[in-house]
This record gives sequence, C-alpha cells and structure tokens, in this order.
Amino acid sequence: MDEARFSILQSEIKAQTELIEEIYRKIEERKKDIEKSKSKLESLAYQLHNLYCAFEDLFKIIVDFFDNTVEEKGRHHVELLRRMSISIRGIRPALLSNEGYRLLDNLRAFRHFFRHAYTYEMDLRKIKIVLQDALKLKEIYPGLVKNFLKKVKEES
Repeated sequence: MDEARFSILQSEIKAQTELIEEIYRKIEERKKDIEKSKSKLESLAYQLHNLYCAFEDLFKIIVDFFDNTVEEKGRHHVELLRRMSISIRGIRPALLSNEGYRLLDNLRAFRHFFRHAYTYEMDLRKIKIVLQDALKLKEIYPGLVKNFLKKVKEES
C-alpha cells in the first residue's frame, strides 16, 4: 500500500476514533447517579448503544477500505464483528484481540436488545455489566487500533 492510501486509512480511522471518544465522554457524564434516575439510566443505555454503532462504523471503514465486503445480510452485525477478529492473508491483519472481540460482542448483544426493547424496563444490573465491558474496552481499543495500523504499514 502506498503512503497516500495508508494516510487516507489512518485519517478515516482517526476521525472515527474521535467520535468513539466523544461517546465515551458522554458515557462518563451519564454514569453518575444512574441508580437514582430512570432517565439517566436510559440515557446511559442509549450511549452504550451508540458506542457499539460507532465501533461498527469503524469496522465498516476497514471493510470498505480493503474491499472485504460482508454479504450475509441476516447476520451482518455478527459477521462484521467476527471479520474484525481474523487476519485475512494478503488483505489485512485482524483488528481485534480475543478480549476485544468478547467485549464488543457483549456490547453488540446489548445494542440488539436496546433496539428491540420497546416494552422492557432497563435493568440496572445488566446496564452496569455492559458499562464495565465498555470501560474495559476503552482501555484496550486504542492499542488494538495502533497495532492494526502498524501491521498494515509493515505488510504493505
């Protein structure tokens, strides 16, 4: 991959990670007093939902860049996440570690629940578990992205 193409990929990933960081700032704000306020709990749940969507947009940037389409429409979200955990020889390295995959898969499952939970009350215990996973992911994802870009550059 030439330097210009790599620079485009790097810039797109940087822009998306800045959006992810903005969502993390909102999560930090909203996690306070969730036990006392139903609206704060629901707002936090919404931001956790948004967090997975932002990660999925990062995955789409990578898939689109490497022309590595995910075609199975019925399981698109699961397949896209799985693809990020595998290295595709001659195309691109894996983005996610096993831990990153596990944390994001939990967040993906929550996103699915949140989108389809029209009549359910948000369960504080479950939101706290998802929040823990999201905060752990915050610690590791910058290193995963950095390692991914390093390998892309080395392999080109």
